[in-house]
Amino acid sequence: MQLAAKCFQCKKQIKTSLSKANSLKKAKLHLKTKRTEQEPVGKEDVLTEIAIMNQIDHENIVKLYDAYENDNQMTLIIEYMGGGELFERVILDQSQLTELDAILFMRQISKAVQYLHKNLILHLDLKPENILCLDRSTHHLKIIDFGLARKYNPRQKLMVQWGTPEFMAPEILNYESVSSATDMWSVGVICYILLSGISPFLGDTDGETMENIMDIAWEFEEEHFDDVSADAKDFISRLLVEEKSGRLSAAQCLRHKWLSTPLTSKRRKALMNKKQLKNFMARIHWKASIAAVTAANWLRQQIVTTDQSSSDATEV
Repeated sequence: MQLAAKCFQCKKQIKTSLSKANSLKKAKLHLKTKRTEQEPVGKEDVLTEIAIMNQIDHENIVKLYDAYENDNQMTLIIEYMGGGELFERVILDQSQLTELDAILFMRQISKAVQYLHKNLILHLDLKPENILCLDRSTHHLKIIDFGLARKYNPRQKLMVQWGTPEFMAPEILNYESVSSATDMWSVGVICYILLSGISPFLGDTDGETMENIMDIAWEFEEEHFDDVSADAKDFISRLLVEEKSGRLSAAQCLRHKWLSTPLTSKRRKALMNKKQLKNFMARIHWKASIAAVTAANWLRQQIVTTDQSSSDATEV
């Protein structure tokens, strides 16, 4: 079996402009579409992304206004997000992150994912870098980047060979079919990091990280979760479950006690030392340029091994 690994990063340039017609600030997202060995993202991939974004209209998902083709690139006119990445916003904010803040963020993420799943869309690359703040004065979040997203038919098996190592669900690494539960695993990882500033499956290498995921090797480290509520821990525990059927759906997340209980001042206690989150952000940005190749090579090795095992079993 050959692995047709899709690079989960493509060369993107973003420019901002102000529409004179309605004074609405928009961003131009330039996507290279000439397929090369170094850049395997082609025109059909971008067209798939555009088709999916055209079906989306939700307050917590970035809007696509227009798209056009020029030479070997396509330009997407999208909603401008001036608040930066969620975790960077948390780091730069002068006030401490509280559990109340985390609840407000996770509610919005869950609502956006619920909307996608209702419309049979899987994002398949949910991670902190793909969650942006609308501006620096509010908690308003939006999910971006549908380059790996796919329409989903529950009656048909969908198997993917891409993702970002720390946020990949076990079924991707085991080359099993994915579903809406695959996105929910990523939601659990994001929540874990948001509340603690550390990654649940982080290894010294991407290969070790993925081994940790396959072994479901994670725990609530006391040093980082001492001030986190039992409800928040339960929320995460119901997402980082090996069996897809055992994970909360996005709708169930919104009904979970942690997100559905009225907000109170008791949850305003600072959660973490932001230095941990700073270290996390610095590391993922540094590793971004090499993660796709590492993940693809690791998956290729696993699939070849699986094929050889299957072949041996058949011969016996």
